[in-house]
Amino acid sequence: MLSTFIPFMLFAFVASITPGPTNILVLSNSARYGFKAALPIVLGACVGASGIVLLVGCGVGQSLMQMPKVQMTMQWAGVTWLSYLAWQIFSAPAQAISADDRQKPLGLLGAAALQLINPKTWMMALAVVSVFAGQGGQRQVVYLSLMFFLIALPCLGAWALLGAGSSRLLRSPRPLQAFNRVMALLLLGSAWLSVLI
Repeated sequence: MLSTFIPFMLFAFVASITPGPTNILVLSNSARYGFKAALPIVLGACVGASGIVLLVGCGVGQSLMQMPKVQMTMQWAGVTWLSYLAWQIFSAPAQAISADDRQKPLGLLGAAALQLINPKTWMMALAVVSVFAGQGGQRQVVYLSLMFFLIALPCLGAWALLGAGSSRLLRSPRPLQAFNRVMALLLLGSAWLSVLI
């Protein structure tokens, strides 16, 4: 059991800390709205991703593998929504961040729902169950899901801290617009790479 958990912890860390749509949205929202505002996004994303690991471990992943049209529809819905979010970030007006002029950030439910259509999350969950669940059954899947949550939380928190730290550089309109456009292009790239690769 321990021989499975140590490699899994490393896998979960790499899957959570490396750039992907969720990480980029956490960074962008934290830079724009502050660290506290990004916390519900971090929590929602971690709950959503670990919930998908649990769902896949309970058989949903096997069902999806047998229904390629549903899998493809989910993948394209995710890419479409992420592309829309990227456009919203890219086309945000070039105005400095101020306390009285803030749009509403993504939020807990939005971040959790994002995981349902995030291709990176589903691929990660399928890998977790096929590689690390082994013969451990449902109990093993529950442990893996909980461990993934506990590892992903500080990883996404680090992205939120990075975003909050960069907000000092974004106090004037031009740097903010440049930041938004770079984040939008990274989000767009991470969404489309998951389909094209």
